Amino acid sequence: MKFATPLVPATLIKRYKRFLFDATLEDGTAITGSCPNTGSMLGLTTPGSRIWLSEHDSPTRKYKHAFELIEVDDVTVGINTGLPNKIVEEAIRQEKIEPLRGYETLQREQKYGRNSRIDLLLTDADRPPAYVEVKNVHFTRQRDLAEFPDSPTQRGAKHLEELGDMVEAGNRGVMVYLVQRSDCKRLKICRDLDSNYAKAFDRAIERGVEALAVRCHITHHEISFDGLIPIDEPGL
Repeated sequence: MKFATPLVPATLIKRYKRFLFDATLEDGTAITGSCPNTGSMLGLTTPGSRIWLSEHDSPTRKYKHAFELIEVDDVTVGINTGLPNKIVEEAIRQEKIEPLRGYETLQREQKYGRNSRIDLLLTDADRPPAYVEVKNVHFTRQRDLAEFPDSPTQRGAKHLEELGDMVEAGNRGVMVYLVQRSDCKRLKICRDLDSNYAKAFDRAIERGVEALAVRCHITHHEISFDGLIPIDEPGL
């Protein structure tokens, strides 16, 4: 997925109120922008970090700049939680994700479960539909290891339960963890930060939900599929 316009480098001053950040552009201009990530962004908000911003000229936007990438320990990390669905969709359409190849149709945001919408629905005349939920991952505390989640997520646990319901109804349920960084070679569930999500994950796997972890290749011009990485959890 290529960025629509060239990204602008800046230096992070602070991220606050979940939706906002302050930064200094290369010419010294101080700006406030929108942060398209309402999570904790643990480890990704250090003042003085080099960041990369998209620019928007729409008159309906309050802030011209949006936070897209941050450089941490010589690694570029994507923080925009609005992008993972697009990145995974692109990889599926290009048939790069082997377990999800060959479906005739792909639909976005279809109603399912308990008043929810599935991120991607894959259908084919010759096999059961695949309900695909996508989660953004950028947290790491250990070399080569990505972890999810980085803070408690009741919504995430609910999605795992709903995917299990889809499997028991005769469909495929697939959880895709999209790792927006290139320095991780495996993924684990972050049990110490959210034990309830860990229990929901274990139950989902027992019910037949499939779990995939996708690593990204990230530059200042695009974020693209860089292969599947193993998930270090029982039953996988």
